[in-house]
Amino acid sequence: MKVTFKVCFCCARSFKVKSSEPPQEIKTLFDNYSENGRMSEDEMLRFVIQVQGETHADSNYVKDIFNMLKHHGVFHPRGLHLEEFYRYLLSDFNSPLPLSGEVWQDMTQPLSHYFLYTGHNSYLTGNQLNSRSSTEPIVKALRRGVRVIELDLWRNSSGTEAEVRHGGTLTSTEDLQKCLNAVKENAFEVSEYPVVLTLEDHLNPDLQKKVAKMVSKTFGGTLFRCRDEHKKCFPSPEALKNKILMSTKPPKEYLQTHISQGATTAESINTEELIQDEDEKTVAVEYRDLISIHAGNRKGGLKNCLNGDPNRVIRLSMSEQWLETLAKTRGPDIVKFTQRNILRIFPKATRFDSSNYDPLVGWIHGAQMVAFNMQSHGKFLWMMQGMFKANGGCGYVKKPDVLLSNGSVGKFFDPYSQDLQIKTTLKVKIYNGEGWNLDFSQDHFDRYSPPDFYARVGIAGIPLDTISYRTETDTDEWFPVWNEEFEFPLRVPELALLCITVKDHDKNTQNDFAGQTCLPFSEIRPGIRAVRLHDRLGDVFNHARLLVRFVLEPRVCQKIK
Repeated sequence: MKVTFKVCFCCARSFKVKSSEPPQEIKTLFDNYSENGRMSEDEMLRFVIQVQGETHADSNYVKDIFNMLKHHGVFHPRGLHLEEFYRYLLSDFNSPLPLSGEVWQDMTQPLSHYFLYTGHNSYLTGNQLNSRSSTEPIVKALRRGVRVIELDLWRNSSGTEAEVRHGGTLTSTEDLQKCLNAVKENAFEVSEYPVVLTLEDHLNPDLQKKVAKMVSKTFGGTLFRCRDEHKKCFPSPEALKNKILMSTKPPKEYLQTHISQGATTAESINTEELIQDEDEKTVAVEYRDLISIHAGNRKGGLKNCLNGDPNRVIRLSMSEQWLETLAKTRGPDIVKFTQRNILRIFPKATRFDSSNYDPLVGWIHGAQMVAFNMQSHGKFLWMMQGMFKANGGCGYVKKPDVLLSNGSVGKFFDPYSQDLQIKTTLKVKIYNGEGWNLDFSQDHFDRYSPPDFYARVGIAGIPLDTISYRTETDTDEWFPVWNEEFEFPLRVPELALLCITVKDHDKNTQNDFAGQTCLPFSEIRPGIRAVRLHDRLGDVFNHARLLVRFVLEPRVCQKIK
């Protein structure tokens, strides 16, 4: 088959469009695990155990592979020939991530021991200045597995009702009840683990009372109400299954009353001491009783904001800029704070375009809620999406032990330390790719010739682990072949993400995007895998994919100093 590209009104160039062919290394492997050009079930079982590292595999697992190929019309009863074997390697059945989609991490620890898939200004459809507010992005986020939804509450023009909008901007408003309904109806569609509703509250006491009744009526029994035993330690995701938690600052009445009695900080408030009469039905009580994760104030500035309170746990919010400043000198203190308390990071105010920041700055310090503009796109959002592919996509990822302990010598983890030892090495070999000719028009990348694809492969993690490489460019080729291997020594593999981006090289213009994926290292299955690519928004392409080999080489490591 030939495809013709028109160069000008009188000239044209023709290129032969071939199908993707197995690389030589794949042919050699097939020869080693087959006989007379056919691979039997027993030989396939030997291959998936020895090469793919799937030690759990049995005859039923192999039968599933054969049945899958039979369903796609590439199967021979006497066994697989090379092309069928190659189709298996490029199939969805051969994903680099676990196929089961099961939650496998321990979910019985306090909430502060997990990273939560967190949204920022979850009601906005576009930029932060004049875009439309809607329930649509709330629904979309929840159906992607996001577990933390943020709503900004303000008085309406008449001052009689609370509405959702981004204050001080030209963004439109959305009805609060519609937003609450959207959360209720979609909270547990893809995950049964708790949803946290963070409220940026700019309301007077009368409207707080209205919101309290609205929230109680909408969520009913699914609304989690905090008890005394949860003041010193957050409950676990397991204990909070199918529950909705509200997080905001306590009503000002409590703060003002307690300060007048001699308290110095919002974090030290003991609300039970302030309420002597259990039958007292004040606005503050009604609103306060709905708050299961109390948001604290950043009292004391950079110097004292991480002190915490041994008698209660809180959620502290800070901007990406504040975090970066603190991280330069107080990284271990942030790690210590986030072992009990929840830290929420939000984008700086100048991100008018709803762009995002590097989420790893938060994660490597233990910040649980790294709040993102989910309506955006770009490499940082891809990293966010990649992180939460882990643990069955449930929206909760257990923090690694290095962020939950104080080390063998009483020191908390410092992600910027130069003394961290290599724990393992990941080798990534990119063989080839296919599917772009089915996902894109023939002139999408170049009007006059097939695309010139290259891939960028890298690790995002702690600073010492972060590095990227680029393949050579395969010119005029819809089915690029690279056969290039890259090596990544990793000191904290538990916090590492493997990021791959494919682009079409253009000499005179910006290189064209051709797909991306981001995979959590902790979930990658070794062996030769079919890596599906995603578009800019994170939606998977129908056909575009890479054939990649992953090899893990453990190394003896010393304890972190």
